[in-house]
Amino acid sequence: MRMNIFKQEFSMHVQSVIAWSVAVAAVLLVYLSLFSSMAQDAALLNEMMTKFPKELLMAFGLNGVNLATVLGYFSFAFFFVQLCLAIQAANYGFSLVSVEEREWTADFLLPKPVGRTQILTSKFLAALGGLTITNIVVWISSFGLINVFKGDATYDPQPLVLIMLGIVVFQLFFLTVGLVISLLVKRVRSVLPYSMGLAFGMYVLSVFGDMLGDNVLEKITPFKHFDPSYVIQNGTYDLPLVLISVVVIVISLVGSYVLYTRRDIPSVV
Repeated sequence: MRMNIFKQEFSMHVQSVIAWSVAVAAVLLVYLSLFSSMAQDAALLNEMMTKFPKELLMAFGLNGVNLATVLGYFSFAFFFVQLCLAIQAANYGFSLVSVEEREWTADFLLPKPVGRTQILTSKFLAALGGLTITNIVVWISSFGLINVFKGDATYDPQPLVLIMLGIVVFQLFFLTVGLVISLLVKRVRSVLPYSMGLAFGMYVLSVFGDMLGDNVLEKITPFKHFDPSYVIQNGTYDLPLVLISVVVIVISLVGSYVLYTRRDIPSVV
């Protein structure tokens, strides 16, 4: 029964997974294909960046980044990929349980001979499976396109591997936070406003944290926890910030199970 729930939930994500995977691959293709032409004017590009307002550079994660290098340019492109990944994961999190209430299918699912814990686990694993496929596409696209368009430039693959490994926790943050929020509100009538709000809200906190020099704000958002420019410049994660993401994921996941098992889910009757 649990496997049937997993298969059904995963099949519901297939079209979405394909769309998001194509989207992130297209973003990387568009930006990385421009690297060779931009690298030819490296000196002019870096000089031009010094004339931009510091706040603008921070908003796009370009503060202290050398766009003339492969990884420096990749960190700029990866910012847009992170936004896509955040929206996708948040979208899955908000819809994981709310879809049953919104489409009045709880009457069909809940009477089955399987507990709510098993139902939520199957749904969660199905969503995580979809995110993993997108994650794999990002890995393949990133390494493949960098090597296609880097020309004669060289780069250290270790920071790139670290950036890719951080995607899993980054996705889980938005997936679990979206899930627990959907269980805290009375009813999610439309998933998109919530997922967009969560993703862009976390991004805005990251930007304002940089602009204001506020360390409190950067502790909240995974966009700072997994800042690609930081990883590239330091060759490692900011571990205290990464641990904050892990703690939020654990608390959100445990809270989701508690809330779901106790939730009064409305029926058609």
